[in-house]
Amino acid sequence: MKTFIYIPICFIFLMSCHQKKENKKIGYEQYITVLGIAQDGGYPHIGCQKVCCADFYAGRKERKSVVSLGLVDLQNQQKWIFEATPDLHTQLADLEQNHLKTKTIINGVFLTHAHIGHYTGLMYFGREAYGKKDIPVFVMPKMKAFLTNNGPWNQLVSLQNIMLNELQSDSTVILNKKLKVTPFLVPHRDEFSETVGYKIEGTHKSALFIPDIDKWYQWKKNILEEVKKVDYAFLDATFLNQKEVKRAMIEVPHPFIDETINLFKNESLTTKNKVIFIHFNHTNPALQKNSKERIAIEKLGFRFATEKNNYEL
Repeated sequence: MKTFIYIPICFIFLMSCHQKKENKKIGYEQYITVLGIAQDGGYPHIGCQKVCCADFYAGRKERKSVVSLGLVDLQNQQKWIFEATPDLHTQLADLEQNHLKTKTIINGVFLTHAHIGHYTGLMYFGREAYGKKDIPVFVMPKMKAFLTNNGPWNQLVSLQNIMLNELQSDSTVILNKKLKVTPFLVPHRDEFSETVGYKIEGTHKSALFIPDIDKWYQWKKNILEEVKKVDYAFLDATFLNQKEVKRAMIEVPHPFIDETINLFKNESLTTKNKVIFIHFNHTNPALQKNSKERIAIEKLGFRFATEKNNYEL
């Protein structure tokens, strides 16, 4: 009888120690983790019959989740996610299984704008799926109005599945004593809401997150100077260059990677190394880590976001 009681107690103790070690395996107390890197349509892309997606179906390339960052604070046992993508269910599972498991599925969701890859994952919080109450969702005023006044999103609000927290541009949200987040407006195709990027600050380091913007020259701020102020800059890399897709770029304006590289060409290697490209269209060869285009850009000092990469704050 004593043996029977003793074994489970030891087992529980060992499991508890093991879980604590697992939570510490990243090596940082507060950090950003990359949960997705693809443009709204993901990779592989719907209807694509080109070699870029054919390589996936032939087993030569791995699936890529839609652009998202996780923000983890192991010390305070809190976690947040940037963007509610169509892959939100697996991205939240990634946070829980590989970073921090708590009773709360997420401490908050920060949205940038109302394009499909950035907010439609909210559907998973509804009665058909997770169905719990008061998930904090941080949104700008127009985004709040869009979700409140349009179905099916307004059902999430009326049933209190989500709790909308209104943001103001350039006004900082204090998450805890270690972390804070500041939204800022950027020019983009604002059919349904405004578009923001975020500055994420820890006690040691800080990051920019700008997955979508029309062109750098249209922004009231200077991207060179903004990158110099932080340690990491996750920047829009939807298309490599003008030749990538046979479509009028005026319909889907983004800064080409080539344009961003050209802007930073005279900057120091230290500054270039802060740039971490993210939000890749499925046609973008730089989406694939062994492509010659990506390797050439890395040799210039720029970096690329890769799922599961972690960055200390």
